[in-house]
Amino acid sequence: MAGDLHCHTRLSLGSMGIDDLIMLAKKRGIATIAITDLDCQAGTIRGKVIGERHGVTVIPGLEISCTDEQSGREIHMLCYLSDSPDRLEGLCHANLLERKKAAQYMLLKFVQRFPVEPTLVHECARGATCIYPQHMMRALMESGLTDRIYSDVYHELFTPESPRNILREARFPAPLEVLEAIHQSGGIAVLAHPAENGATELLEDLVRAGLDGVEVFHSANSREEQKQLLAMAKAENMLVTGGSDFRGMYGVGCVTVGHEQVNDAQVSSLLSYKSRMNRAKRQAAAAS
Repeated sequence: MAGDLHCHTRLSLGSMGIDDLIMLAKKRGIATIAITDLDCQAGTIRGKVIGERHGVTVIPGLEISCTDEQSGREIHMLCYLSDSPDRLEGLCHANLLERKKAAQYMLLKFVQRFPVEPTLVHECARGATCIYPQHMMRALMESGLTDRIYSDVYHELFTPESPRNILREARFPAPLEVLEAIHQSGGIAVLAHPAENGATELLEDLVRAGLDGVEVFHSANSREEQKQLLAMAKAENMLVTGGSDFRGMYGVGCVTVGHEQVNDAQVSSLLSYKSRMNRAKRQAAAAS
């Protein structure tokens, strides 16, 4: 039952379609995966059907963008096994609209700097819900202007520290607002890759607000950070999740499905936690 609970498809940050993703998981011996596209739930139902066809359990998931109000940094919250995913559609739509506005600004700056037509970038982003920096870099690769996505050009264009960056940061809801929305939809809320963008600083407030779990096993978390997060999760009686954050060619480094994963007990804990949530909800309804 070893699982990879953080995988992207072509709909968001990935380059691989749902069918191929699930077949790759099967060939890699991964029995359980979660499809967690960024601000998009379009592939969850199809993923579950295809997974059943091939003997791979697909857990419905979603990765939601947040903005830390104090630092202005973008962080992500994972939602698993929502009872009413339609309740999150408004939030996803608003986030994608905000991201598209930022992407349009960056695309204008991008085509001013390089001899690349916007139509080529749109072609590279075909099937995705939004244009991401990786799509612009792929257009440069197609044009022979760079040899890889995460080249020096990428860091020049898309890192805040670069004086020549073309970034326009999108503004998303606060983490506590997203956490509440996940719970209102009947979902399990997990802080994604907390060592990235200083998200660990928010853990204390999020735990007090009812955060259900933390993504311990992720390549953005060093082994020492994973140990610390694991100890904290145990102390707070929180769920432990993990995953590859698989993005295909858009991933950083050589990362495939199952690069980071959770064991049988951690998958079972996630599923049994959901069962307890549902049981408590039924008991509360009966009492009222």
